[in-house]
Amino acid sequence: MPPQPGFGGAPSGLPYAPSAPPPVPGFPGGALPPAPDFSSVVKGPTAAVPGLAAPASLPVAIPERTTPEALARPALSSSVVPSDGYSPELVPDLGASRGIFDAHAIKQDFPILEERVHGSKRLIWLDNAATTQKPRAVIERLSYFYEHENSNIHRAAHTLAARATDAYEGARERVRRFLNASTAKEIVFTRGATEAINLVAKSWGARNVKAGDEIVLTVLEHHANIVPWQQLAAEKGAKIRVAPVDSNGQIILEAYEKLFNPRTRIASFTQVSNALGTITPAREMVEIAHRHGALALVDGAQTVSHQRVDVQALDADFYVFSGHKVFGPTGIGALFGRAEVLEHMPPWQGGGNMIADVTFEKTVYQPPPFRFEAGTGNIADAVGLGAAIDYVMSIGLENIARYEHELLVYATEGLCRVPGLTLIGTAPDKAGVLSFVLDGRRTEDVGAALDKEGIAVRSGHHCAQPILRRFGLEATVRASLAPYNTKEDIDDFVAAVSRLQAR
Repeated sequence: MPPQPGFGGAPSGLPYAPSAPPPVPGFPGGALPPAPDFSSVVKGPTAAVPGLAAPASLPVAIPERTTPEALARPALSSSVVPSDGYSPELVPDLGASRGIFDAHAIKQDFPILEERVHGSKRLIWLDNAATTQKPRAVIERLSYFYEHENSNIHRAAHTLAARATDAYEGARERVRRFLNASTAKEIVFTRGATEAINLVAKSWGARNVKAGDEIVLTVLEHHANIVPWQQLAAEKGAKIRVAPVDSNGQIILEAYEKLFNPRTRIASFTQVSNALGTITPAREMVEIAHRHGALALVDGAQTVSHQRVDVQALDADFYVFSGHKVFGPTGIGALFGRAEVLEHMPPWQGGGNMIADVTFEKTVYQPPPFRFEAGTGNIADAVGLGAAIDYVMSIGLENIARYEHELLVYATEGLCRVPGLTLIGTAPDKAGVLSFVLDGRRTEDVGAALDKEGIAVRSGHHCAQPILRRFGLEATVRASLAPYNTKEDIDDFVAAVSRLQAR
């Protein structure tokens, strides 16, 4: 491990961070395994539901586990492996690509989905927009960290500190690759998307937003992408302007662009609505913001587990997501910020790890990303997030997107046959979210009735009250999909809703 000036050595310098990706066991030269390449995969048609568009250019070929050997999960070795957030035995062997997506095999990777509730009811988890379940790959990686690597990072020259630092910075590199950021210096670990948005509002916003300036949001936003900007606006005397949606829940781009003027400083918007599933035209919305001299923040909390993200192609100034929405632990997430923007942002918290030198007269701060990571970070869960990213990439986000779209079409067809059921949010381009109300039924009663059948959905306002009120509602029932959901899950869900309505 190289010397770490500023952390027990000389009073200046950077915390330890590998200049190249850390070694990975089982790969030639210790390099990170390449991201899956789906460029040669055959594409084909997808079933359609009126008003619901098929996804463009998604591959048909899906990894399939077809043998007991492929499904076997070898026990973790008690020997110590190089610490980099990755061990081959922790990532599923999905076998050869054969054109079939085996959701049943994927489901076996998630121990909690074997739970029985209310006696003998099998658990059907359709609350994925609230949080996703965790595969063995993540659970075992966390256990391995605490058994073999646990230490504080960056600040000590001993073996476990080196292991923990390599694992933590290896996870940062995985996030960089996952988002296609140009450098790991653009990746800041946070507690989640909420903290990441607050970081931007309180650091970039405090320095750059003045009285009379304007902030553009949309009516689709989660409360986490409203409240921090309201707080900033109230503090600075700025104004918030809100883009509307049409009756399907789609952003009206013409109205969105009309909100911009020379006083607009930033536009912050969701890429996928957590309440409706609407996929926004994020690239065009970023372009509009830049055309008017404003920065753009994209909330990807509901995106990262469903489709590939490329922050360079998106050209966003900031991008945020939460680990627990992509099969990782809770309490960990990330902020992507363009290097030239982060460089001019002040720290938003003070303490250890983010400093180069401290005297009672003056403090010299580290450069990004360490400047924004005060104190002891959530080290183990960052490593767990790295394992979750490995897991998702091993399946392929394009494959997940195609499968979930087919499942969404199937579920939409089923729910549309239930008398008195109204779907809320019917944009042609949407992710796997089904938000609905039933005539004569309170949403909390529907959720409770489904829970008795072992079916977990979310009932309420989903921390997105403005968009529900746009449709004259205070609450909906929301079912949300993941790659471990099956058509059998959907059949049981639709049947339970039908029985409830028949009563």
